[in-house]
Amino acid sequence: MALCKDRIVIITGAGGGLGKAYAEAFAAEGAKVIVNDINEKAANDVVNGIVAAGGTAVANTNDITDYEESAQIVKQAIDSFGDLHVIVNNAGVCRDRMFASLSESDWDLVMSVHLKGHFCIASNAVKYWREQAKGGKEVSARIINTSSGAGLQGSIGQSNYAAAKGGIASLTLVQAAELARYGITSNGLAPAARTGMTEDVFADMMKKPEDGFDFYAPENVAPLVVWLGSEESKNVTGKLFEVEGGKISVADGWRQGPQKDKGARWEAAEMGEAVASLIEESVPAQKVYGT
Repeated sequence: MALCKDRIVIITGAGGGLGKAYAEAFAAEGAKVIVNDINEKAANDVVNGIVAAGGTAVANTNDITDYEESAQIVKQAIDSFGDLHVIVNNAGVCRDRMFASLSESDWDLVMSVHLKGHFCIASNAVKYWREQAKGGKEVSARIINTSSGAGLQGSIGQSNYAAAKGGIASLTLVQAAELARYGITSNGLAPAARTGMTEDVFADMMKKPEDGFDFYAPENVAPLVVWLGSEESKNVTGKLFEVEGGKISVADGWRQGPQKDKGARWEAAEMGEAVASLIEESVPAQKVYGT
């Protein structure tokens, strides 16, 4: 039996790259897919490919950064297929600058598409699922968010992108904690794959090989996303997975490290020795990308 038979899935930014790979993989596993992308031709091309392969999909071009337009994406899923089970927040954009050169518009655009976009569509979906749960229906819903290695450990020249992706990682933890009562899980991804964004920044590294395993093919990430959207993943929530080529790992997040308790207020002059000792005892963070 197909892993996601009759699961109804919204995928944002699905006109190419990772989103396209996710849409095709979900459809191949029996899901009914809403292919969201602001590029109408790209969205329709993906839908046409899915339908030609025997799958079920419809295109959507609403703006995920607008709350009411995001509501229309959710409404289209319900109107088209009768329900909604999975949100895959995938859409993204980069405006890379060193921090000293970063403009307000660079910051606002990246925050809007990534962080606000994740909020808008998930919020509308959660309202729908919560009403179902309150009405006595057993809900088995999934939110799948997209963070990044940049969000987990920082990246030179990407302070806006890293901040947005770090916010998404934290959002995932809170969603998982708050929404379990309604039958909703929330997990995140930090994928490394060939997309429109990464090809611009890492052209040589992302280049498709002439033969052998295509390490950065977006299709390598899709199996985990499909599984996370399935019924089988109901006991997995609040996790952030890193996916690259044939490698899958679970990120080990922030946690309280070494501590010193004086039992009284510290003096400022004592801080140097105390901080040096704590840093010496702590596990070093991974290096920021690009350093």
